[in-house]
Order: sequence, then C-alpha cells, then structure tokens
Amino acid sequence: MTQTILVVDDEAPIRDVLEKTLTRAGCEVRVAASAEEALEILRRESIMVMLLDLHLSGMDGVALCERIRLDNPVAVIYALTGYTDLFGLLECRRAGFDDFFTKPVSLDTLREAAEDAFEKLERWGVAGYELV
Repeated sequence: MTQTILVVDDEAPIRDVLEKTLTRAGCEVRVAASAEEALEILRRESIMVMLLDLHLSGMDGVALCERIRLDNPVAVIYALTGYTDLFGLLECRRAGFDDFFTKPVSLDTLREAAEDAFEKLERWGVAGYELV
C-alpha cells in the first residue's frame, strides 16, 4: 500500500515542514492550502490519511472533515489547530475527526500518528481499496 497522506493548512511554512517530515518518514505527501484545493485532490486520488488545519479561509477544517466523511467514512482524519477548548474538541469529534492535535505539536507525534493510521488501515483490510 502506498502511504499517501494529505496535509491541509493555509500556512505555507507549516505545510512545508509537515511535507518534509512525512516524506522523510516514507509517506507520499499531497498538500493543499485550502479546503477547496483539498477536495479537488480527493476527487482525483484516494487518500486515506489526512491532517487538516481547523482554521482555513473559506470552508473551515470542521466543514471539510464533514464533507470528506460523506464519501469516505473509513479514512483516518486528524485535526490540527492552534486553538483548543472543550467545545472545539467536541465539535471535532462530531465532525468525524479521529484525533485532535494542538499546535505547536511535536513532529515525532505527528509522524507516529501517521504510522498508526496506516497500520490501522492495514489491519482493517482497506489498504487496497480506491474510494475515488
């Protein structure tokens, strides 16, 4: 299984660091600066692991997660945010996020989360399915 991960963040430096870190960890990384760009990528490719910033211009990360879940209830989707509170965590869980990371987050933590996500998908037996 190709380990492809989608990183969605409107801040270029964050996208760049995550792309380099996850590429070094053996992942193929797709990046998007907006929810709309992410949805376009997902129309072309079946990606099963995603890191979504919550505070995007236009459609926010919560709405993006809800939209992705309509077509892909199996994907492992992580929220990234610089702002956290109990309401935000509950909103993320309702939207369908699998986990929630507050910036700044350790790159090792995100790398481990990606590895765990790919292991989970392998265990579930969905690694070879294309959901495009």
